[in-house]
Amino acid sequence: MKKAIVEKSFILIVLLLNITSGVKSANINKFICKNFPDIISVSSTPTDSLSPCSGVFSDAGSWIGFTNPAKDKWVNGFCGPYNIDNQSWISKSFVQVGIEKDGVVVNPNKFVPDSSSYFPGLLYMSSKFENIRVQQELYFIDKNNILLQLTSKNVKWIVSSTIWVKNTKIREDKNRLTVWLRSGGVLSIAFPKDFSLKVDGASYSAKSKILSNQIHVLISFYNNETELIADGSNSNIILNRPLDFIAQSKNRWNNYLTKVLRPDMPTKYDRIAVKSVVTLISNWRSPKGDLLHEGVMPSHAYFLGYWAWDSWRHSFVLARFAPELAKNQIRAMFDYQTEDGMIIDCVFSNRTKNNPLDSKPPLAAWAVMEVFNQTKDTTFLKEMFPKLLKYNQWWYKNRDHDQNGICEFGSTDGKIQPAKWESGMDNAIRFDSASMVKNNSTAWSFDQESVDLNSFLFLENNILKQMASILNVSYLQTVDRQKIDNYFFDPIKGYYYDRKFNGNFIGVEGCEGFTPMWTKMASVENAQSVIKMYEKVNKFSTYIPFPSVCADEPNYTYNGYWRGPIWLDQVYFGISGLRNYGYKKEADKYTEQVFTRLKGVSGDTPIYENYDPKTGDCLRAPQFSWSAVHLLLLYWEYKH
Repeated sequence: MKKAIVEKSFILIVLLLNITSGVKSANINKFICKNFPDIISVSSTPTDSLSPCSGVFSDAGSWIGFTNPAKDKWVNGFCGPYNIDNQSWISKSFVQVGIEKDGVVVNPNKFVPDSSSYFPGLLYMSSKFENIRVQQELYFIDKNNILLQLTSKNVKWIVSSTIWVKNTKIREDKNRLTVWLRSGGVLSIAFPKDFSLKVDGASYSAKSKILSNQIHVLISFYNNETELIADGSNSNIILNRPLDFIAQSKNRWNNYLTKVLRPDMPTKYDRIAVKSVVTLISNWRSPKGDLLHEGVMPSHAYFLGYWAWDSWRHSFVLARFAPELAKNQIRAMFDYQTEDGMIIDCVFSNRTKNNPLDSKPPLAAWAVMEVFNQTKDTTFLKEMFPKLLKYNQWWYKNRDHDQNGICEFGSTDGKIQPAKWESGMDNAIRFDSASMVKNNSTAWSFDQESVDLNSFLFLENNILKQMASILNVSYLQTVDRQKIDNYFFDPIKGYYYDRKFNGNFIGVEGCEGFTPMWTKMASVENAQSVIKMYEKVNKFSTYIPFPSVCADEPNYTYNGYWRGPIWLDQVYFGISGLRNYGYKKEADKYTEQVFTRLKGVSGDTPIYENYDPKTGDCLRAPQFSWSAVHLLLLYWEYKH
């Protein structure tokens, strides 16, 4: 075991040296992403432009993605591109590959699958016809440009495709084809200079004039004409030096993984960490329309905006391996901070879809502080501190109905559903009996105070104090830890609960009770009582530990969204809370249960939004970013 750790450490050190020295393609000794084949299954062949899509390979902030073709519906080219914002396929396969060898033409439909895989940062496929083998590799160079590398032996290349999108304008210019889409996007493809290109309606074909072993084709996508103009001659530069740009892509991914992976972890746990990185990066989107900064979406298959508390979580882990993206994710939410300090629920590329009716639990300062911890960027801290302070004050001005220093979730319009959204737990059992009370003309609260909200505010208060000290500015606000801790703790039942304004505890044992230990607000005595609740198999020690409500709750439903399923952020709060109070052995045991029992988590199954606590079965949205965040955090904290 020690020898394996030493060897793994040496590889990571060598890779980090290579990355920081800016090596070219010929000097890359090892592309460690090749150690993680089939990291996620993205094999799917669309049948029309509206075919469902449960996941694609996307990277570098691009708004398009690709899949490997399904082996039973083989196409000799990567499927797509898939337009993520419009949730539609532009083509079945924009580059279907055939060849001419020894004067014989082999059309794309004659090739049969050999192998295919999704590696971090690379989509790969191999196909064959008789003794001819063709390999295809797809790399995202930046948010606009994707390189396709085709490899065989001594062939002339023949590629073709048909655009599915109707009412497009197609222009041919020497070795380049440009397609103006009805949505306003622009798609183009550029071939080597020796290629001849023909266009017939919505279809094209291109053929090389000379024999070669390897060529590169450049696919470019722009959200609008402005992006196309701004990219200028960049596409020509990339096509003239494709191997250098592929090397840069590989270096970027090596950099991600060397910053994420631990040398002392089993390979199957490494796969979970790598899959988490892949999930986050595949959900990375560049600025578009009313999204003024880049960021990470919850799931490119289902949730296409930025949500506030998702964004704080994404930024916290991105700070370690993609810090500029982490900063911009935070900025993207503060772009829509209201005059009175509120951060709205979610924002989209079309602002008419934004939801200003509620906020989300306050974890922004937690994320900003981690960015500072990882980067020591005082300028960023100065930028964010007054905005964070304004947001913190908003809670106490607009969500503290009786001004007792203890806050409630609520909404701007007095409706219950947005108030539930504000908690992040949209249909949680603890809110079944909630009513709304008016605070002012634009602020309403639940008639109950929530333990998780006030635990987060306690944490935020401590972090703002740290920031103020670093920036040498005054910060006088305090939160009475003992008051809040004792207020929400029921000494009879030994657990934390929400409370009605009349003082009655909401008798639901839910995951909100994990937060006082995660934020270190809980007293040692109260934490010891809570741990006894954790240990009970009819409460929170289910097959996958820490369900969103205890397993013996009468209204528990295994697939009931926030009424029973596992949510990995809450699992993390529970496990990390144990670690905070010295229960490291128990925390490691629960982490192992998560890593070994979640269905497909170390295989090629995508990471899901939530899971069945009694079986580990996947529920709801795949490719889910915040689940990936908390798997990474569990990975980093395991046996530490």
